[in-house]
Amino acid sequence: MSKPDTTDPTVHGSCLCGAVSYQFSGIPRGFQYCHCSRCQKASGSAHGSFMFVSPEQFRWLRGADLVTRYEVPDARFYASCFCSRCGSSLPWEVKGANNIAIPAGSLDDDPGVRPRRNIFFDYRACWFEPSSELECFPEGPGRK
Repeated sequence: MSKPDTTDPTVHGSCLCGAVSYQFSGIPRGFQYCHCSRCQKASGSAHGSFMFVSPEQFRWLRGADLVTRYEVPDARFYASCFCSRCGSSLPWEVKGANNIAIPAGSLDDDPGVRPRRNIFFDYRACWFEPSSELECFPEGPGRK
């Protein structure tokens, strides 16, 4: 009889140009969509998609010196980190919360968990439509 695998899963992520990469081990503490105006601006999208891990679970693998952090002056917890070469959103330490926020779009692997909630939903973009309401294509739409 073989022993069960008790090792924590390791999930990798990186920026668009590949100069920065990271990993985290174990199960994320949470995963959510945030519809606040800061997440809309930072992501250029309808919402931010973030999971959270403890600092002990997280490690930069390469390019940490290329990570630029922007602090929103009046924000209690929010910041934004990105690759100084390609501009991709990257993980950031949440001020005063003992959490690393990981933008889900920067993941290279399946984290094994899915978003569980929407926050600041009353602040969602006026043009936001749930993706389940939109037409789907397996790849880009054909020309018409």
